[in-house]
Amino acid sequence: MSKYSKEFKEEAICLSDEIGNKKAAAQLGIPYYTLADWRNNSKHKPKVIETLSEEELRIKNRELERENAELREANNILKDALGFFAKDRRK
Repeated sequence: MSKYSKEFKEEAICLSDEIGNKKAAAQLGIPYYTLADWRNNSKHKPKVIETLSEEELRIKNRELERENAELREANNILKDALGFFAKDRRK
């Protein structure tokens, strides 16, 4: 019987949320029913709600705004590149 770390189990559950139990179990090389048991056990545990102070929220907000600006800039660069290559292709 294999022993899996708590972190591995949590990541496996997150992956199964994204792609489904069967695909996640196959991708991770674990039995489907093992992953299903982990999911069922995690649903019965009380959720811990993380509360952040106002200062932590401000810091997090600044980080997200900075990331958003970087992503907008990258998106604009990609749009320009797409236009450039589209013009080149039409010639």
